[in-house]
Amino acid sequence: MDLLHGSSAFASAFAAGAINSVAGGGTLLSFPTLIWLGLDSVSANATSTVAIWPGSLGGMAGYRKELATADRRMLALTAPSLIGGIAGAFLLRFTPPSIFDALVPFLILFATVLFMVQETVQRMFKTGEGRQDSARWLAGAILFQFFVALYGGYFGAGIGILMLAALSILGLTDIHQMNGLKNFFALCINGVAALYFMFEHMVHWPYVLIMAAGAIAGGYGGAGLARRIGRSAVRRVVIGIGFAMAVSLFVKWVMKR
Repeated sequence: MDLLHGSSAFASAFAAGAINSVAGGGTLLSFPTLIWLGLDSVSANATSTVAIWPGSLGGMAGYRKELATADRRMLALTAPSLIGGIAGAFLLRFTPPSIFDALVPFLILFATVLFMVQETVQRMFKTGEGRQDSARWLAGAILFQFFVALYGGYFGAGIGILMLAALSILGLTDIHQMNGLKNFFALCINGVAALYFMFEHMVHWPYVLIMAAGAIAGGYGGAGLARRIGRSAVRRVVIGIGFAMAVSLFVKWVMKR
């Protein structure tokens, strides 16, 4: 790994960690970067998951004050996060690379569109006062979180946005507290998936080490940045990169056939 490859991997992980701590969608930067650095799609996905996972620790540290006041009932979403995460990782392990290559452009496009309409999704699921006390709503959020985790263990991009929607279902309104909880659940989802990927030798370690450092720094810094500036500029960059990567990877897949 030369200086150009190493610096590109670090920069993409730093940006991904910062974006994930603020909203979600950072994998839209780290995953395609690894593909363009020469990894196959399955290895790039597994490597990105393991490398970006520590960024959730940085994000949690950045929102530690908000997490201290969070409703302890939110811990009910931990179990579906862990179960769904390992199930998604298992599915990826047995997906042939040729099929995953065909799915990747559409997964990135889905995650990008989801990122683009994040605020609309949150408004759709926003609950009224007191609904967060309903057992039915809590059960629905747990089921929703399982499918979010299943998708996260399999691919990952956009799970932060989906989790913010799940927390909105429960009636949470403090975006910083929601981001802190989202980082905790991402830690669970990506943590069990990362352990499975490492056990199955699906990870390219030279990139993991340098990207993990970038993700931690970006995750911690992104939380502080969110308190000082708006997210609109970052959102536009991520959306633009997401669409560009979806198109370019689709063209690359067509040319290989």
